[in-house]
Amino acid sequence: MHLLTDQDGQPVTVINQGGSSAILLVCEHASRRLPEKLGALGLDEAALSAHIAWDPGALAVSRLISESMDAALIQQNFSRLAYDCNRPPEAPDAMPEVSEVYEIPGNRGLDDEARQARIDEIYRPFEGALSREIESRSKAGRRTVIVTMHTFTPIYKGVARDVEIGILHDADSRLADEMLARADSRYVVRRNEPYGPADGVTHTLKRHGLENGLVNVMIEIRNDLVRDEAGQARAAGFLSGLLGESLAALG
Repeated sequence: MHLLTDQDGQPVTVINQGGSSAILLVCEHASRRLPEKLGALGLDEAALSAHIAWDPGALAVSRLISESMDAALIQQNFSRLAYDCNRPPEAPDAMPEVSEVYEIPGNRGLDDEARQARIDEIYRPFEGALSREIESRSKAGRRTVIVTMHTFTPIYKGVARDVEIGILHDADSRLADEMLARADSRYVVRRNEPYGPADGVTHTLKRHGLENGLVNVMIEIRNDLVRDEAGQARAAGFLSGLLGESLAALG
C-alpha cells in the first residue's frame, strides 16, 4: 500500500542547504499536518493542535536560528502522530497508540503493511535527507554539528515544569557542557530536562551524531515561552548566541 499522495507533498524539507555554518539544525516535530489517507486518526481539533501532534514554536525558532547563523535546517512535514522521526521503527512510540493522556484510535492495531508504509514514506525519506546532507558536507571537507530543536509542555500529566530550556545529550556531552557553562540567567537552563536519554528521546543524536562522530546536542524549549513572535525571537537570539560562543570554545 502507498500512504502519501501527490496532494500530501514531500515528507521532508531542507532549508538554506548551502548555509555556511557548521550547524545542521533538525526539527523532527515541526508540523501537525497528517497525510490525507490517515484522516484525523480519530482525534478532535483540540488534540491535533496539542503537543502530542507536534512541537509548537520549534520550527519558528529553528528558522530564526537558521537565518541568524546561516545554518541549514531539515524539517519533517508531517505530525509525529503519523510517525515520530525521533524514534527508530522498532520503538512502540514511533506510531503511538497512546500519547500523554490521549488515546490515538487511528494508530490502534496497525498491521505490518500499514506500519511499513509509514516507515518507508515518512521516516526513511527524513532520515535519508539528513544522512545525505551529512555525507555531502563530509565529502566537501565541511564540519557538521547536529542541533535538534524541540519544545515541551509547561504541565505534564498535571505536574508543572519550572525548567525553561533543556540542553540534552547522550554519550557525547561536549557541546552541552559548553552551553551549560555559558548560559546566563535569562532562562532557567538545565541538563537533560525535562527528558533525557533514558526516555528514548536521543535517537537522532545517536543515529546521526554519535554514529558519525559528530558533535551534537538537543535543545528543548518550554512552549509557553515561544507562543508568539516576540517569544520566538527572544529564544532564538539567546540560543544563537549560546551556540556560537559554545562552538567557538570547542574550537
